[in-house]
Amino acid sequence: MSNKTIKKYDKNNNLIYFKDLYGFENWWKYDKNNNKIYFENSKDYKKWWKYNKNNRIIHYKDSGGNESWYKYDKNKKITITEQKYNNIEFRKKEKEYLSRKKCSRFEIMDI
Repeated sequence: MSNKTIKKYDKNNNLIYFKDLYGFENWWKYDKNNNKIYFENSKDYKKWWKYNKNNRIIHYKDSGGNESWYKYDKNKKITITEQKYNNIEFRKKEKEYLSRKKCSRFEIMDI
């Protein structure tokens, strides 16, 4: 066990390395717009992110088999999120409940 934590930053002050008191390590990578695009730790867990030209996340994936895809409306708000968790796919979809006044609710549905 070390007696201190270690942190390293890139030239844009983004955290790129962290080691805790117990020796557990984390690494990050960023794109030219300082968006986080990659993460890995010493337990071999990994994450990846992709962004559109407006720096909005459009895809997330991890080494556990989880993925998410994002779409945006003209006001840059998320409209649809598709997700896949360990080979089970879901879609969050806006649904109108006819028995109530018109309102929006999100329901997770199998696809």
